[in-house]
Amino acid sequence: MMQRLLILWLCLAASLAHADALRPVRVADRVYAFVGPPGDISPENRGRIGNSGFIIGDTGIIVVDTGVSHRHGLELRAAIREVSDLPVALVIITHAVQEFLYGTTVFVAESVPLLCHEKSVALMRERCEHCLENLRVILGDDEMAGTQLVVPTETVPATTEIQVAGRQLSLIHPGWASTPGDLMVLDRATGVMFTGGVVVNGRIPELRDGRFDDWIAALEAFDTIGASVLVPGYGPPLPPAEARITRDYLLALDRRVRELFDGGASLMEAVEQGTLPGYSGWSGYETVHRKNVLGRYLQLELEDLAR
Repeated sequence: MMQRLLILWLCLAASLAHADALRPVRVADRVYAFVGPPGDISPENRGRIGNSGFIIGDTGIIVVDTGVSHRHGLELRAAIREVSDLPVALVIITHAVQEFLYGTTVFVAESVPLLCHEKSVALMRERCEHCLENLRVILGDDEMAGTQLVVPTETVPATTEIQVAGRQLSLIHPGWASTPGDLMVLDRATGVMFTGGVVVNGRIPELRDGRFDDWIAALEAFDTIGASVLVPGYGPPLPPAEARITRDYLLALDRRVRELFDGGASLMEAVEQGTLPGYSGWSGYETVHRKNVLGRYLQLELEDLAR
């Protein structure tokens, strides 16, 4: 396993060295990932920080997440064609976060069905038009040209087994973890699992939409799922045991914020003092971590009022 992941890392390094071209990384037989660069969304990285990927079946291709823009989706589609000329049979959106869903217009034009968890649909309708406006401000009208919100019409309410293009997939809803509609996509033939926002690698996970205790429970259940390799929402692929790095950050966040809350720190004092130096090298530490401290403090405040 470690030897295979080392090879994967080397392939990824070569891919990122040519960041202007989207290059899929082979994760397993007929399973590929597009691994985004570190950092927050910016004109320099064109907003392409989230991971996506595809699984090649006997008669078609399953795409998992579609990128941050119509242009991103076009380049993903072209890169997929370089690997296989089979048609795309299904697009699965793992969660309702902007880096993962705006390339769907490209696949809708090919009449490809779109699928997500039913609670992701509600979240998309609630806020994704606003997210799109913000992306246009950050990335510019040219980069975001042709980008529209497309809400999937096919949904699942819970963990579901499906067969698509000859490929057996488990769509695993771990409960309300990073978002209310998290889906993880497990390819049964290879054991590769696309985790969406539930697991990250080298990036601060965002607590904004998360339900803390359920997220921790989901991360502690990975040993029972049967995956062999995880493709996280951000960062390079990793072994299932390394799901604990996301859990460990969340637990460290909780400990630090509880310490400040119980010690009488105000909200803004907690935001300033809630540093976790051990995670300062992770992407998003200067931005997302501060928001997480604020969000966790408010959660603890609500819990305290409910007692």
